[in-house]
Amino acid sequence: MHAPFILDNVRLADGEVLSIRIEDGVIAAMGQGLAEGPERFDAQGALLSQGFTDAHVHLDKALLLEQCPICEGTLPEAVRLTAAAKRSFTEEDVHARASRVIEMAVRAGTQRMRSFVEVDPRAGLRSFAALKRLKADWADLIDLQLCIFAQEGLTQEMETYALIDRALAEGGDLVGGCPYTDADPVAHVSLIFDLAEQHDVDVDFHADFDLDPEGSILPEIIAQTLARGWRGRVAVGHATKFAAFSPERREALARQMAGAGIALVVLPATDSFLNGDRRDPLRPRGLAPAHQIAGFGTTVALATNNVQNPFTPHGDAALLRMANLYASLDQLASEGEMAAAFGMITTAPAQILRASVPMLAVGAAADFVLLGAESPAHAVRTNAPVRAVVRGGVLRLWAPAPPLVRG
Repeated sequence: MHAPFILDNVRLADGEVLSIRIEDGVIAAMGQGLAEGPERFDAQGALLSQGFTDAHVHLDKALLLEQCPICEGTLPEAVRLTAAAKRSFTEEDVHARASRVIEMAVRAGTQRMRSFVEVDPRAGLRSFAALKRLKADWADLIDLQLCIFAQEGLTQEMETYALIDRALAEGGDLVGGCPYTDADPVAHVSLIFDLAEQHDVDVDFHADFDLDPEGSILPEIIAQTLARGWRGRVAVGHATKFAAFSPERREALARQMAGAGIALVVLPATDSFLNGDRRDPLRPRGLAPAHQIAGFGTTVALATNNVQNPFTPHGDAALLRMANLYASLDQLASEGEMAAAFGMITTAPAQILRASVPMLAVGAAADFVLLGAESPAHAVRTNAPVRAVVRGGVLRLWAPAPPLVRG
């Protein structure tokens, strides 16, 4: 058992400041004037929040820039360079790179994550083996879901189907597809749902990743979700065509997704980097308007996607920074809009992962973070620092604000 401790001067979302006693892995007490006894830490008014949830990450192909120098900065180039690089991936290499990203994420307050992991004739099951180890290695700090993923299509390379089937049988948590890289996108969607049904797992698609309003695969995904009885078990990442749809088309599809229980994960760093046409002086933002789509009833999250690779040549797995970036790109301004963006890295992605998130109340598991902010909206506005991470009733990270030295 770990020793109990008290966090003093903790700020709640409603502005109240109080103390929290942690004991036996749970929040044992909350209030003013908690009795003396265990070790105490002054939170200096830091904001209490549930840990963040990252609903869409690619740990297996993170930190690849040394292997994949970028020339074009386009989606086809990113797919091509990564496909070539993963032929030489080893289990140890993937585990080492992914561990670095997991540590970044944990230090930035993330406590739940869904990572895609590619299996195909080039990668085999090596990346999957690495991330299974990683899931166990970091289980005390983060809950990791593994989405077994067909990045480069299925119908043109059915060996991938068999590998996905095997990985799901050996511990994969859900299945992911990428219709836009398949010669037959509709058949691709069907095959992915077939695997989901066979293994009774959720589905997560990469879809509609361009700015052409024509040819959306979303109606097919919606139709199959309903036909297969998979409501509430499907997510779609990217869906940047939403930025190019007419207002009427955007609303209609968003409401259909909401009706089918299909969630959307917007990936601000990757979507804006790969969709901005360098030949166009206006440089479109190239990402789905998450705030507006959420207003139509769809569950919408913001996520990291890639970290320092050909798909996204920057990043640090910090979800507050991602929410801050998204707020700028989508021109959010009000307190309500900022608070909604905060929800897109906390409650919404946890719902997508169907994760059990402890309430911040007496008797609940002591899994939470403290942020250097006055409110959730203020945390997004300022890209607030993480002051503390508590997981399993243990103070894993403690970083009170350092004094500013002047003169």
